[in-house]
Amino acid sequence: MSAPTDHPRHKLNELIHSPVRFSIMAALARAESLDFKDLRDAIQVSDSVLSKQLSVLEKAGYVKIKKAFAGKMPRTSAGLTADGRLDWTGHLQTLRDIAGG
Repeated sequence: MSAPTDHPRHKLNELIHSPVRFSIMAALARAESLDFKDLRDAIQVSDSVLSKQLSVLEKAGYVKIKKAFAGKMPRTSAGLTADGRLDWTGHLQTLRDIAGG
């Protein structure tokens, strides 16, 4: 007999479920966009970890990265795409379903 697959955990988005990516998505869901440094400080990771995980989320179409200059200083910001917001909301609902609420 095969195992049933109707438990809500089967709907979890493995890409979002990673702790660092989950933290990035949560922080970005509360804002239109965040500067790289503000996001890094908010989720307490190194520049390299944040950069790598943002690249994964950008490749999946969940995050848009903007690069600009403020004077001569480069500025990088990130924000959720429409698909990112939609999948984030669905992931949170799945967690609520698993928790019974």
